Amino acid sequence: VGARVRITAQLICASDGFHVWSENFDRELDDIFVVQDEIAEKVGYALSASLLGSGPHESMDVTLATTNTDAYDLYLQACKERATYSFGGLRAAEDLLKGALLIDPDFIEAKTELATSYIHQLETGLMDEQEAYSKIIAITDQVLAENPDDPVARAASVYAQAGVRRAQGDTTVNVELVRDLESIVVETPDALQPRILLVRAYQGTQQNEKALPVLHNALKLDPFNPAIHYELGTAYLRLENWDEARDSLERSLEIEAQQPNAYTNLAFLQLRAGDGVGFVTQFMNSIRVDPKDHELPGLLASFLYQLGLVEVADDFRKRVLTLAPTSEVAYRAELLRAIALGDESASIASARRAIEDDIDERRFSYSGAVQHLLRMAVRTGSVNEASRWINERAPGIFDVENDRAPQKYRLAQGVAFDTWYASLPREEVLRRLDALLEFGRKIGFDPKDDPYTYINVLAMRGEIEQAIEVGLERIFNGHVAANLGWRETFAQAQYAEIVADPRVRTQFERWEQEEAALRTEVAAYFNDLRTASVSAPSSGSRL
Repeated sequence: VGARVRITAQLICASDGFHVWSENFDRELDDIFVVQDEIAEKVGYALSASLLGSGPHESMDVTLATTNTDAYDLYLQACKERATYSFGGLRAAEDLLKGALLIDPDFIEAKTELATSYIHQLETGLMDEQEAYSKIIAITDQVLAENPDDPVARAASVYAQAGVRRAQGDTTVNVELVRDLESIVVETPDALQPRILLVRAYQGTQQNEKALPVLHNALKLDPFNPAIHYELGTAYLRLENWDEARDSLERSLEIEAQQPNAYTNLAFLQLRAGDGVGFVTQFMNSIRVDPKDHELPGLLASFLYQLGLVEVADDFRKRVLTLAPTSEVAYRAELLRAIALGDESASIASARRAIEDDIDERRFSYSGAVQHLLRMAVRTGSVNEASRWINERAPGIFDVENDRAPQKYRLAQGVAFDTWYASLPREEVLRRLDALLEFGRKIGFDPKDDPYTYINVLAMRGEIEQAIEVGLERIFNGHVAANLGWRETFAQAQYAEIVADPRVRTQFERWEQEEAALRTEVAAYFNDLRTASVSAPSSGSRL
């Protein structure tokens, strides 16, 4: 009535309709943001007491750098869109935030949210590193000029600047990033985004166990935030705590069901357990909630090509080529398709295109192309020619002693050892191996953390019995579903003595049987989908 409003808030138990709590608020709309903060605070107290049985809370410190309701509305919509971390959601969030900033160019929260959105666009493959980092730095510079203490802007700024240095081969940046982000989290423990970035920094320095207390403390502050449960699930995955990972990811989806990344992580849990149909089902869920993401069908196509289901994989590859024909995952799918068909000339041509086009290193796209080209060169006795050709298009790519080598060159060096072992003197191979391991040590990488890296290092050093033990304990005892591509990997020269061991051959025989069964199960799943699609003409695309 006029400028006076009555706002009613109610809490109803959805299962039985029980009326838990309600309150009316009669207020004058002299300042809608003051009214909103007051009511939000009271409702927050009531919800905490009703749902959590919590005691008294400290007063909420809620301030916004805008008084424009239209800008604020767009900002809230953007926060909701970003919460899914989907391609579609992140793009929508960017557009909404830019709309808010057109209305109110001084809206600091919209700027920090935009910088955060760009970080997630980088992580999901929507932006390349150079574009994302430059935009994040430009935005956070604006915020920090107005508010030097803004924790989200500070964290995003140091994260982006570290990314630029890392891409240029700086070996000290990861340690510095951890230190800077730890400081920000200590100073502003209630801010979530600095915690998320600190978890990323721990991951980059192989300190995955340190992520857990950071996330558990965040969960105490915000127990119903799906992003925290998702990050916790991912942290448990890295630590191979499979049950805890599943529980956290499923809890995240209970709160926010439109998260494609949570479905894909659950998919890889299924794969580890040998459930190929479960893996595919979860990936299909991720594609359903994020149909604009070209990487999801690309990853599924890659799995299907490695399983030998070329026709089914082609359907998903077509989706990739429609959404993003020049993406890294499109290059990767093309290469794996040629390998699955046994077309060696096509596979070599595909690998060459990736190197000639100097694609970014994402989803093992660039280094995978280098690896395949070199492995084919070993087979055909043309290692020198292939190495020369690669080096002409990527000068210095195999220089293991270059402290400033780009990150993707480091990854390419790692996969080149198959070829070096087969073509170089043992002393030179070990020299290069030691140089690369020393570089890894500087950035916090321990080869023992990854069983495939560790068994490769042991094999090249000639420590065969220990390599066999690592393989039996950490690789060969798993299901083949999580080890597709094993034939190509263990066909390399350094593994000859390992493969000849009777214990290993027994495990490989099991993998042969498991792979055949897996192929049959997944093929039947897609056959059932096609049958269901034919019987329901109005259902749209069969996949």
